[in-house]
Amino acid sequence: MIRDCETLRRFERDYSRDRYASQTFDEALTIFTALWNEAVMLNPDFPGDRRDDIQPDLDIARAVNGLPPKP
Repeated sequence: MIRDCETLRRFERDYSRDRYASQTFDEALTIFTALWNEAVMLNPDFPGDRRDDIQPDLDIARAVNGLPPKP
């Protein structure tokens, strides 16, 4: 495991800047589209309603904060 240090952050920053400096918008859009399609393929409900995913967390937060359950 690599510890998070200034050297690693500098390397990642420089690598990202150098790697993507010549990338066009169309190339970036193509990559984004491919990643989106893969996410849909892996999970057909993607992106779905994010509120469904966090509803149990919201219920717990309400209970912890002394609020009544939502009807």
